[in-house]
Amino acid sequence: MRERMRTMRLYIADSTDNLRTIALKYEIGIKELICLNPHIIDPLSNIAGQQVKLPPLKGLSDKNVDLPPCTLQLINPEAREQWIPLSSLDEMQHKEYDVLIVGTGAGGGAVLRRLIQQLANSGKRIGVLERGGLLIPTHAQNIETMTSRRVFDYYSSQANYIDNYLSGQIYALGGRTLFWSSTCPRMTDSELLQWPIPLSELTRYYDLAEKALSVTPNFTKGAPLTQLLLDRLQRNGYPDATDEPLAVNLEPPNAFGVMNSNPVFSSVHFLAEALNYPYDLAIHARVVKVLTDQNRCVGVEVISHNKQTFTLKAKNVVLSASTFGSAQILLNSDIEGRAIGHYMTNHSRVLGLGQINRNEFPEVLGPLRILVPGQIDRPYQIQIIGPDNYPWVQYAEQPLREKWSFFLATLGKVETRYDNYVSLDPVKRDKDGVPELNIHFSYSAKDEEVIRLMGEGVKQAAAAMNAALVSDEGPALCQLTIGSDIHEMGTCRMGEDPSTSATNHFGQIHGITGLYVADNSVIPTSGTANPTLTTVALAFRTADEIAKQLK
Repeated sequence: MRERMRTMRLYIADSTDNLRTIALKYEIGIKELICLNPHIIDPLSNIAGQQVKLPPLKGLSDKNVDLPPCTLQLINPEAREQWIPLSSLDEMQHKEYDVLIVGTGAGGGAVLRRLIQQLANSGKRIGVLERGGLLIPTHAQNIETMTSRRVFDYYSSQANYIDNYLSGQIYALGGRTLFWSSTCPRMTDSELLQWPIPLSELTRYYDLAEKALSVTPNFTKGAPLTQLLLDRLQRNGYPDATDEPLAVNLEPPNAFGVMNSNPVFSSVHFLAEALNYPYDLAIHARVVKVLTDQNRCVGVEVISHNKQTFTLKAKNVVLSASTFGSAQILLNSDIEGRAIGHYMTNHSRVLGLGQINRNEFPEVLGPLRILVPGQIDRPYQIQIIGPDNYPWVQYAEQPLREKWSFFLATLGKVETRYDNYVSLDPVKRDKDGVPELNIHFSYSAKDEEVIRLMGEGVKQAAAAMNAALVSDEGPALCQLTIGSDIHEMGTCRMGEDPSTSATNHFGQIHGITGLYVADNSVIPTSGTANPTLTTVALAFRTADEIAKQLK
């Protein structure tokens, strides 16, 4: 009886129903229906609105069904709080890796993704070590509660500064790609022709990098503010001005269930793609030394968050720990090389605040992202971003204003000089016992001239757009502090001559087999372009060389 009640059905009678019509409708014997509903005295009386019990459906047996129990484990008692699979240093110290990647920013993520593509199903063992922990699983701009101001403030709260140099380091999975501007121009051909890689080969790897990062000029496609100001620039002396190329995936989810939930790129995207094949990833794992034997790399020394020291074995090590981090590791490892840590460059910066009249533009403004690239006779790039703090929005509503402001931000080429360098402090040690890094950097007379030219260039660009330069809690035109570009490069620059370069054209440290660098530090000259796209392109090329050696 208990089993029958468990599978019993209920029916609410229609306006013309009685037990006989219900029996005919559901092909139920009238006697069975009367037995189930003793409260209904007359089987022919109208029972509109009343509940009527129906027997179980045919085929659903009242007897126990002899089926095996499901083995699906709904709860994992050993689950850890993590959004990406992690390994422990204790586990990793008992393995020998074909490749160990140090750092998970743009360079490290790119090396991992490309190696996984090239070595899939080869049985090669790849490990990844990240100094920091898990901060956020995507670019901050993809988080719905963020605004441009909130992203900047959150970045500032997480940044670590070295020797009072104004370029915050992010020690977390994904590194600074969690907060970067996503601007992705290529270096100019005139710049690349000075490098130790054929231009045709660099072009091919740029193509691969742009595809991997979903670089597009269409973020501002159809945005009236961008298109009207762009037209003014092109008609008034800046024919090469263009929609800013951004690493933003604008493709919608397709019909096969592929989700595009994180449009703005971070290297977490590379880490996720690589999960199609096995690799080991440890966080809170700071590499402090590279280990070598007879001029060959054999592994690394790692310190965990609880100050335990581990030795990890590897045939190849790729340092992608940042321009400062990779140089610090090499110097602390006593790796010989006159150029290691030297030839540091960055971008000088001048910032202007432009203003336009709202009544000159349509009702809908849209975002403002314009790029004026550097040229041989223009040793700087101009990014035009706005309006105000609304270069992108999720839910924030733009207020009604008579005037709108926007930024004209320049990046100036900085001379490559041996005397700009980083070094280990002879006395000071950080919390892990590693010598602190000292930064020695200044602008040359040539750099100062570029800064002057940038100031004039901002004025000319503003005039070309019929925009005024205005003051708002500061000067209308100003030079930003050294390091504010967050584009430091060159401390492990590539080249053919070991006396003026730390790595060869594949990013391998001169004289040390199996030791590579793949981050901003290998970029040999600053150029005028944001460096991330170039770093990814060079990292892909380095990964291809490593894969070739392993096959």
